[in-house]
Amino acid sequence: MRRDFVWMFGLAVLVGCVLIVLLDEPGYTDAYYYFNAGQRLAQGDGLTDPYVWVYLNPPDQIPAPSHTYWMPLASILSAGSMAIFGANFNAAQIPSVLALAGLVVLGGWLGYTLGGTRRYGWMTALIVLFGGFFFPFWVNTDTFALYGLVGAGALIAMGLGYQKHDWRWFALSGALSGLAHLTRADGLLLLLVALLLTLWPRPNWKAAATTLVAYLIVMLAWFIRNLDVINSPIPSGGIKTAFLRSYNELFAYPVDWSFSNFLDWGMANILESRWNALLNNFGTWLAVETWILIGPFALAALWKRRKNPLLTGFWIYALSLHLAMTFVFAFPGYRGGLFHSSSALVPFWAILGIIGLDDAINWAAQRRKWKPAEARMVFGTSALVLVILLSGFAWLAQARNRGLAPDYDEINTYLPSDAVMMANDPPAWYFHTGLMSVNLPDAPLDRLPEIASRYCVTHLVIDKNVTDAFVPLIDKGAPPPPFLEPIAHLDNNTEGTGDDVRIYRFIEEAIPYASRCHSNGNPPN
Repeated sequence: MRRDFVWMFGLAVLVGCVLIVLLDEPGYTDAYYYFNAGQRLAQGDGLTDPYVWVYLNPPDQIPAPSHTYWMPLASILSAGSMAIFGANFNAAQIPSVLALAGLVVLGGWLGYTLGGTRRYGWMTALIVLFGGFFFPFWVNTDTFALYGLVGAGALIAMGLGYQKHDWRWFALSGALSGLAHLTRADGLLLLLVALLLTLWPRPNWKAAATTLVAYLIVMLAWFIRNLDVINSPIPSGGIKTAFLRSYNELFAYPVDWSFSNFLDWGMANILESRWNALLNNFGTWLAVETWILIGPFALAALWKRRKNPLLTGFWIYALSLHLAMTFVFAFPGYRGGLFHSSSALVPFWAILGIIGLDDAINWAAQRRKWKPAEARMVFGTSALVLVILLSGFAWLAQARNRGLAPDYDEINTYLPSDAVMMANDPPAWYFHTGLMSVNLPDAPLDRLPEIASRYCVTHLVIDKNVTDAFVPLIDKGAPPPPFLEPIAHLDNNTEGTGDDVRIYRFIEEAIPYASRCHSNGNPPN
């Protein structure tokens, strides 16, 4: 089987390299963000952001310290790769390719261990490699493959520790949980699950202590950095998103993600938001995590093998993750949080789905006089083909989404080279234009001068992706407030406003710009 693992790794690297050739830019906010931070780190600018993405704990000016909301490991690894191979997008993708290859091998090992045959190992590895809806994201500069690798690794290590009663496996799980936490804030849940297994049903204090110490060793440098930058070892933003009343409140200015503000929303709204999250997250589990048809078989196989200690950490984490992303962090959960974090579950769902499918075939064969071996081959191959088809569908869907992006080059011709923008998706604008920016706030328009003054903002660019206050400007062409001067309206001569772009200049006389803005050359005359 060791030779099979080498082949699995090589095949995954080959597929990853093909995807690198096909993918020429990050394409969405998260991937832009991690790439930009990594590129700036590789170029000697440190871990800094040339934009404000959320207004929680807003910096005094930009550039500002990065990763005060998201975690840094994806950017740090891409920076290392870019330092070696050049500060470009393809070089930044290399860590994701290697992480995907590692995840595929983990899947192969898990399939072989739980299924007992090479067939299960290869089926699991191939399902992980293509991944269905994960496929377009595996080698991007995001956290999917990386979190999948360290997260699944942590779950396997704690499972082996639980199975063998060996503190060393728990220590490895603690270290991998630290890497998972450095990748995504949700990674902290892996540590909590590992500690639970060391203490239940009988406490193993040595295992618990080594798990925690290994985690802290990995996280210590990041805690120290955060204490220096934001006076807290862990940013509070992730926890406070539990009190969002809409997804757009993520971009609120000023921020009030408080429990009292959440309760003022009313119990009916709170319950409705959790119900919507439940429906959306069930769809994520069924379509994304378990590839539509495999889910019921995976659950049946898990129930039948629920006492297998290798699976105990997995099902506790899976259940806890889905509950947290549904009933606690509802809006960030169903808008992408669960999708990202469930990458650690992919190898488990894959092998359980195939085992569950085989269990169903064996049951049906006894009643319908099927030949079990042939039926397993037919249905197993069909399951793999389904995953591959979903992968192709997901890739094409992402390609279409990229085609809907603004024409950054055209819009940039209307902006001076030293412009500081207010726009939707600042990480994307920085990638394409190199301009600093702040995000469109979820706030009344009369708040804009305050933000413009604070960050030396000179221009506003809006398209169909706006918060509520900007809708009259883009949809109805309403007159702008007196502190904005229209520069251009790009409508591409089409009906409707779906592809419109409007560009405004902040009028200097109406904005109390700080003296540092003028010393930096902004705002323009």
